[in-house]
Amino acid sequence: MGGAVALTLLAVAGLLVAEHRGSRRGVWIWKPLASSGFLATAVAAGALHDAYGRVIVLALCLCWLGDVLLIPDDARAFRVGVLSFLGGHLAFSLAFLIRGIDAGFAIVALVVVAALASITLSWLRPHLPAGMRGPVTAYVGVMSLMVACAIGTTGARPALAIPAGALAFFLSDLSVARDRFVAASFVNRAWGLPLYYVAQLLLATSGGR
Repeated sequence: MGGAVALTLLAVAGLLVAEHRGSRRGVWIWKPLASSGFLATAVAAGALHDAYGRVIVLALCLCWLGDVLLIPDDARAFRVGVLSFLGGHLAFSLAFLIRGIDAGFAIVALVVVAALASITLSWLRPHLPAGMRGPVTAYVGVMSLMVACAIGTTGARPALAIPAGALAFFLSDLSVARDRFVAASFVNRAWGLPLYYVAQLLLATSGGR
């Protein structure tokens, strides 16, 4: 498993260099490699040995696809990539339900996260094209549900990697939204990409035996 984690981290470093240089070829090399690293981490951790882990792998596969679809500067590919990440968030939520949920923890978390989601949408809405308002609102809602389920499953059976990974995923998505809709800048990727890949590694290792 350590080798897969190291592969991800090294590929993320290469990806950041490529992004800083504006090298699309470099991004096409390093981003799929970094995302393949978190898939390999889950498998190496033993995720395929139970239902929870297998659904985690499904979620990671959908995120891998989303990562690749967000590479081209193409509006249609971006929309399909958003749908792929939406499926990833739903699959993570299903995995947490399979693992077990403490309803009290989940409800309290959902109230707090819903407030954060409302603030996020208020910030984004003026910058969204008309055709993206519905999909982005749905995405933020599903993402919030995923975080609430992550906290809920930790309330049932403590595992700090799960809520830490879910929250890091939530925050990293803000960098993507800011870069795409508000102000494109390498700064967004400089903090968002490492946070995203750490999130995926945390969730990948949670699927181990």
